[in-house]
Amino acid sequence: MSEIREQVYRDPRPPEAMAPFHEWARTHEPGWTYAAVRVVLTPVALGLYRTRASGRENVPASGGFILAPNHFSNMDHFFCGVWLRRRIRFMSKSQFFGANPLISYLFRVSGHFPVLRGRSDEDAFVTAHSILYRGGCVGMYAEGGRSRSGGLGEPRPGIGRLALESGAPVVPTAIHGSLAVRQWRRGRFPPIRVAYGEQLRFDQVSEPTREQQVAAAERIFGRVRELYEELERAA
Repeated sequence: MSEIREQVYRDPRPPEAMAPFHEWARTHEPGWTYAAVRVVLTPVALGLYRTRASGRENVPASGGFILAPNHFSNMDHFFCGVWLRRRIRFMSKSQFFGANPLISYLFRVSGHFPVLRGRSDEDAFVTAHSILYRGGCVGMYAEGGRSRSGGLGEPRPGIGRLALESGAPVVPTAIHGSLAVRQWRRGRFPPIRVAYGEQLRFDQVSEPTREQQVAAAERIFGRVRELYEELERAA
């Protein structure tokens, strides 16, 4: 497996630096860049990586919901969405916003929104709630970031918090094969398999405790693990 650069877990910028990106996400639907990136990367995902998906009937055709996948690669955004008609609004690390004008534009107009790494970020949850309220799909990696262990990581309580506060259905999603995506540099393109699990629903809790958040996150990621293990056995 190719070496993965160490992540920068804390963004030193103040929350105000992310305000324009949150404002856009709360007031706009994904723009032309979402469709453009999809046109460019669909042949890559379906052709080179032979991405296949199961359980698409579990993804709501309308209404707000949370897509909760595991995370190994920056390509996971595209792998878990290439077979879906719904537009996924990912909560993405803030390092993608504000530093590089082109990357910032692509992520902003595609409908994604930032979360500050290494600290609590209330603005990210306000934006996520606004998207769900308008009937959109919020993509939130259950592990909070890319796993560096070579296997699935551990869930972060944030996914549990969003599920409980919103009461929106959660679609646990397993992506298998993306751990080896960097092998493209050696001319290798591992097959990608995606499994969408049955929706999980939680009673809405306006101010969930830390324990409730952790319990909900573990329930969601427990299902992701089961789906991933099923894909692993079938590989």
